[in-house]
This record gives sequence, C-alpha cells and structure tokens, in this order.
Amino acid sequence: MNTGDLGLRRVGVPSTALFTDQYELTMLQAALRAGTADRRSVFEVFTRRLPEGRRYGVVAGTGRVLEAVRNFRFDSDQLAFLRDKDIVDGPTLEWLDSYRFSGDIWGYPEGEVYFPGSPILRVEGTFAECVLLETVILSILNHDSAIAAAASRMAAAAGGRGLIEMGARRTHELSAVAAARAAYVGGFDTTSDLAAGFRYDIPTVGTSAHAFTLLHDSERDAFQAQIDSLGRGTTLLVDTYDVAEAVRTAVEIAGPELGAVRIDSGDLLLVAHRVRQQLDELGAVNTRIVVTSDLDEYAIASLAAAPVDAYGVGTQLVTGSGHPTCSMVYKIVARATSSDPLAALHPVAKKSLGGKTSIGGRKWAARRLDAEGYAEAEVIGTGPVPPELLDRQLLVELVKGGEIVAPEPLDAVRERHIAARAGLPLSAVQLSRGEPVIPTEYV
Repeated sequence: MNTGDLGLRRVGVPSTALFTDQYELTMLQAALRAGTADRRSVFEVFTRRLPEGRRYGVVAGTGRVLEAVRNFRFDSDQLAFLRDKDIVDGPTLEWLDSYRFSGDIWGYPEGEVYFPGSPILRVEGTFAECVLLETVILSILNHDSAIAAAASRMAAAAGGRGLIEMGARRTHELSAVAAARAAYVGGFDTTSDLAAGFRYDIPTVGTSAHAFTLLHDSERDAFQAQIDSLGRGTTLLVDTYDVAEAVRTAVEIAGPELGAVRIDSGDLLLVAHRVRQQLDELGAVNTRIVVTSDLDEYAIASLAAAPVDAYGVGTQLVTGSGHPTCSMVYKIVARATSSDPLAALHPVAKKSLGGKTSIGGRKWAARRLDAEGYAEAEVIGTGPVPPELLDRQLLVELVKGGEIVAPEPLDAVRERHIAARAGLPLSAVQLSRGEPVIPTEYV
C-alpha cells in the first residue's frame, strides 16, 4: 500500500523507527536473550480517565499510526547509531535490521468517541514486534486525540458556523500539520496551514494580516490592492485602525459583493453586532463576519448570539484547549507462556497503588443504546460478547498480518465523528464541567 491509498499526497516519509524510547530496545534485547521475545502477546491502548471536566474523548491519529507502523524500519544509519552508542548488542541489531511488523491491529475507527477504559487500539503479535511500537503509537494518539477533542467541543459550541484552524504559528511545525488534520476530524472546516492542505487535502484559506495594511500608505490603498488581486469575494481585515471607518471603506471599494470582514480584537460580541448593522445599512447584507483573537470553546459559545459567520482558532486548539494530552497508555494485557504460536493466551495486568492498575485480558467493546437510540453505556469484556451487543461492537480490523486493511479518506473519518457525537446524550456537548456522559461497564 502507498500513501495514495489513504488519500495522501506522495511525500517522502522518513523511518519512524527511532521515534521511541530506549527502554523499548533494551527490553527487546533482554527478551531475545531470555528466549521470551517470540511469545505471542496482546497490547492495548486505553486511558484510565478523561481530562478533567471532559465528557467524551475523540479517537484521532489512527491513520497516522498506520503510516508510522508501515514506516517502522531501521536503516543503516540508525543501526549504526545504536551500535556506536552501545545501546543494544549485536544479536539485537541483527534482529532490528529485518524488523517488519507482521501482527494484527484492531481499534476503534478513527473519529469514534471513547471513554475511560475503552480499548482504543489492540496490537497483537510477538512481544518483540509489539513492544517496539509503544512510544510512537502513544505519541500520535495522545496528541491527535487531544486536538480532536478540543475541536469537537468547539464545533459543538459553534453550532454549524464555520471553523478555521489557524494555529500553525503556535506549535512545532510538524505538530501543526498533525493538529490541522486532527482539527478537521473534530469538525473544523478549513486550515491556514498549506502543509496540511498538501499532505491531507484539507481545504485551505487565508487572505491578509495587519502587516499588509500597515505596508500601505492608507487602509484604502491596502484594501484596493487586496481586492484587485483577490477579487471582491475576499476577506478584509478591518480592525487595524478604526473598525467603523474600515467597514465603510471596504464596502465603498468592493461594493455589496464583499465576501467577508475579519475582526481580530476588541469586544467581539459588541463589535460584531455593530459591524453587522453597518454592513446591512450599507447594502452588504451577504458580507460575512469572521472573528479571531484567542478563541476557545467558551469564547465561541459566548458569541452564539452574535452575528458571526465563522471563527478562526489558533493557540487553544493546537494545545488541546488546556489538555494537550489524553494520558493514554499502552499495556500488555495477555501473553502466551511459550513461543509456540498456538499456545493459549493468559491475561496479565499491572497491580499497583495510586490508580495505575489495569485489567488483564484481550478485550472487546460495544456501546449499548437506550430506547431512543442514544448511547447509554460503554460495555467492555473479555469473554463472549452478549448476543444483544454483537452488532454494537466498536473495534474494527486495521492491520492483518502486517498489512493495512482499512485505509479510508479523511472526509469519511470526519463524517464518522459527527455521527458518533450526535449519538451521545445531549449533555455530552455541554461545556460545564462534568463526568463522562456515559458510564463504562465491565462484564
């Protein structure tokens, strides 16, 4: 499979093999020496709790995980680094030289919602091939799911109004691309980041900043130059000097065909009402209003009564709106007692103080619905699936025998999330602090 199968541009993707922690490799070396590396094992990704106040989580980054697993290959330079730094021994280097994940991966489909304990991803294979993937899988899912959850809350608060992701300058240049993808999954419509547009075919937008206005001798000159270049349907930034004067000048130049005005400062609720009234009085009744300026889901909700058509969000979005990680973990939950591929799997689990316990066993998950068709519980078990839940199971096959079997376009992921969120109780989208909107039940 190539990047085109996932709807991605053909861009060079480096090896992901060193996107890991050293102890993954030292565990591998010790297991190889002990003769336990080939024991069949099951690892699961889950979180013990949602970020404080959040009522549901959003699975995002699965497509990137599949890419990372496919590109988890040790090249000669990486092997030389491991040898030169004396990180692992010769037999381990020889094993890594031919590493290819050949196991199976099941997981919640990307865009689905999750709750505490949900087995978001299940990785099956030998201990050796599975343990190496821990760090890269967690780094992707923890980051992307945090952004998607923030985006989902913002999308719910926006109530169908447009959402623009514009946080590239507020985060690492590569995480900005991943954040734009995750925001799109969570319900954003466009991004300002061209790398994200190129890589994932997300619609891109952008016109001008205050610097463009300040470059010109007058605001009128700046507006005229932008309209001459981009047409009357462009978006003019109207808060560099005096907003009312800028709106008047914008409509004089562009006429009622002016596409939109953007407001980036001040009391957005008050200014938006004044600008809407002024635009209507000038005959620009179809000119849209876009607001930006350190927005988050609470600020968006506070503008629900304002005549705003779209929101541009940056810092709070790409940092997870206060929760930049989901605290997901990757734990072994079952393993064989020998290297025989037919050996039975036995549940294993960590037992410790401080709430870091886990539940052993290869798990299934299903979502039980109430009489009206809304989710009422996340049901997780290790034994037979109850007949009434057979058609409500959540995990789908993603990788079989090392090969990706479920590539899908990003728009399908986005639509899945919209449907999944709509299937939750109405209180899921309330911004007030609360517990998970449905309980997790173990059977």
